[in-house]
Amino acid sequence: MSFALDEVGLTHSNGFASLSGITLSAAQGESIALIGPSGAGKTSLLNTLGTGHLPTAGRMTVLGQPVTASISASALKALRSRIGTVYQATPVPLRQRVVTAVLAGRLGRWPLWKALASLAYPQDIPGAREALARVQLQDKLFARCDQLSGGQLQRVGIARVLYQQAELILADEPVSALDPALSLSTVQLLVQEAAARQATLVASLHAVDLALSCFARIVGIRAGRILFDLPAAQVSEAQLRALYAGTQDRTLPPGRTPAAEPPAAMVMACR
Repeated sequence: MSFALDEVGLTHSNGFASLSGITLSAAQGESIALIGPSGAGKTSLLNTLGTGHLPTAGRMTVLGQPVTASISASALKALRSRIGTVYQATPVPLRQRVVTAVLAGRLGRWPLWKALASLAYPQDIPGAREALARVQLQDKLFARCDQLSGGQLQRVGIARVLYQQAELILADEPVSALDPALSLSTVQLLVQEAAARQATLVASLHAVDLALSCFARIVGIRAGRILFDLPAAQVSEAQLRALYAGTQDRTLPPGRTPAAEPPAAMVMACR
């Protein structure tokens, strides 16, 4: 088992409950897409799985480690080194070089001397170059992050997770700044990476057609609760309409309904 959540809730210090009664588990190697309207709790769920937030209710185990308020700092650090997160807005110092940002993926596993040395002189330039090549950014190896576009920064974040070789990959809107063609190839890369290494992938996506065509399992979230957890082929039009009812989210290109079949080319590319 990669992770297991049993009636997990997350209530913030201001009293707002962003998650309630979440029961969800995944076997090692599964790829899951989280869909739902803005503010549904997708990011909160990913942050909880990544131990950025600890549950305030229920039980959670991640990569064999029970995660509770009493978990030690050392155990939490060791667990986080096994989890890779792709953020919608990659949190890297903008004056940092791309090679350093990618190599940061393994800082949690390196001894302190190596981590500090890598800030002055990158310790694995070939490894960083290889990871960047997989997201078509090998020519930006020594560029500064403030010289990149938002989409390029997102791909640097993905390269960092690829270099990290995490056992659990969490991706929060990882292609929000990319064009449709690049979005497809990037999501496809994440799914293939997880399958090749038997890593677990959980990704939140606004593009419902991309989720349905590239992921075998779809979890619909609304108001901090799971509305459905189904194989992609079993997600119905009625369920999608209920999930997005009353929202203004543009989850699909203009002129398409949530129930529309994804383009055949996209389905073939993701399989």
